[in-house]
Amino acid sequence: MNKFWLKMAVLAVIVLGLIVLVKTAARKTVESIKDTASFAEVIEEDEQRLRAEPEVKQPARSEQAVEESKPEPQFKELGLEDKVRAEKLFEMAIAQRKIGRLPGMSYKLMVDYCRQIIEKWPGSVYAFKARRMLGEIPERYRKQYKITDEEINSVN
Repeated sequence: MNKFWLKMAVLAVIVLGLIVLVKTAARKTVESIKDTASFAEVIEEDEQRLRAEPEVKQPARSEQAVEESKPEPQFKELGLEDKVRAEKLFEMAIAQRKIGRLPGMSYKLMVDYCRQIIEKWPGSVYAFKARRMLGEIPERYRKQYKITDEEINSVN
């Protein structure tokens, strides 16, 4: 009879130990999930970065240089019709980038849209943004879609 109660006590201690262990592991998992960015936050960050206007990197100025104005990048101006078409393709490329980030999806359409923009409107701000978008996709997709460094870094 005493052995029965001893066995029950040992079993209860083991069960309580397992419960504490599982709760501790679950708490650590929840904390690690809270530290990572959500999909919506990543998409919003992409959206802001990809829509940002191009910036010109300034060379170091000497003390004698007094000029304070920042030169603007020179892009080819597009007519209204071309601008609308380029904007439409750019919006479609951004939408496909969002879709491409989902598991099981690809960046194929985004790459195609970016290449169309670069081909049809070289030297425009849209071509610059399309190259930037191509440059930011993961390396394995660059190889898969045969995206070259010249395609990303070319300045037309």
